[in-house]
Amino acid sequence: MLAWCNGSLVEPTRPALAPLDHGITVGDGVFEAIKVTNGEPFALTRHLHRLSRSAVGLGLPAPDEQRVRAAIAEVLGQEHIPLGRIRITYTGGIGPLGSDRATGEPSLLVLLTVSETAAPTTKAVTVPWTRNERGALAGLKTTSYAENVMALDYAKQRGASEAIFANTQGQLCEGTGTNVFCVVNGQVATPPLTSGCLAGITRELVLEWCDVVERDLTMEELATADEVFLTSTTRDVQGLHELDGTVFGAEQLVTEQIRHVWQTMEPKNIDP
Repeated sequence: MLAWCNGSLVEPTRPALAPLDHGITVGDGVFEAIKVTNGEPFALTRHLHRLSRSAVGLGLPAPDEQRVRAAIAEVLGQEHIPLGRIRITYTGGIGPLGSDRATGEPSLLVLLTVSETAAPTTKAVTVPWTRNERGALAGLKTTSYAENVMALDYAKQRGASEAIFANTQGQLCEGTGTNVFCVVNGQVATPPLTSGCLAGITRELVLEWCDVVERDLTMEELATADEVFLTSTTRDVQGLHELDGTVFGAEQLVTEQIRHVWQTMEPKNIDP
């Protein structure tokens, strides 16, 4: 693991942020996770644009894009990583011990870790908690991830690698770190952003490259779908072989078609 914090390379396991950093005390921050292939960040421009949208949506100033790019380049320049992940964290900086926000300089952190290729399929479960599609953080990639920590722990206790949320209307929303796609009567559908789901970068590219519709999906449609697959930076396109005890057939032809498109298109442009 390699790390950069507020202007210099740091030891990843040693303290780097001030105890009063608002990202630590109240989770006042946003982040991005970016895939690294052959030492280069994938879809970096899209990720940086989303980082800016999340920051502004949270009430933080937009980060200096050139500074972020320079920090990423410095970290990547330390070691060649064939397959990895960059984590950018951008917080409110030094602040009070409460929800009031100070007007100091935001903090910027960049970490680089080695990744492994995700399995073609995985198991997921739905959880008894909901996403609030009308909440202040809906659609923002913030560091306030305690709900996701609880949900993922719930899933792992049941032998699954992902937990899937409904929203307050009882419609399908998203996973803890994934977007969800259903194959219903041969048509691929995924919830619209109005469901409260994050505008995933992998989701965005699948929508551009494949024949997919955005529409509201009920949890019953999820449960009875012919196929279900997940998308994310770390999973790319990953099918489900089991959901809440329902086992999907070995032949997931539509999911395989989507994965093939992804594997064909991704290498063509490092920053699509």
